[in-house]
Amino acid sequence: MKKLIIINGPNLNLLGKREPDVYGDMSFEDYFSKLQMTFKEVQLAYFQSNIEGELIDKLQEVGFSYDGIILNAAAYTHTSVGLGDAVKAISTPVVEVHISNTFKREDFRHISHISAGAKGVILGFGLASYDLAIHSFLK
Repeated sequence: MKKLIIINGPNLNLLGKREPDVYGDMSFEDYFSKLQMTFKEVQLAYFQSNIEGELIDKLQEVGFSYDGIILNAAAYTHTSVGLGDAVKAISTPVVEVHISNTFKREDFRHISHISAGAKGVILGFGLASYDLAIHSFLK
């Protein structure tokens, strides 16, 4: 059984409440339960933090023992060289995920410090971006 973890960054704990026109009206906890029911062949874990260092610590903790990491670093995608370096430093493949199409948003969101170290990038499909990322590890 593959062992995957979803790591979400700042403000994603507010999904379902925050800007529903951009991020939808479902909490991530509810969506995560649906993912667990859909992907029963995967051992799926979840971690969220609004703190950059905690995200780096989690990447380092799981980055040599999991089969895959699905990372939505949220706003830190565009600002954190440290998170980008952490992705490059670990051996577990990382798929970068974004709920919105960041290229349809503000210019600063067009830059990612994560992408260069990622196996791939999925964005703009709403919460289904996470489903697509899980599928990428099941090939």
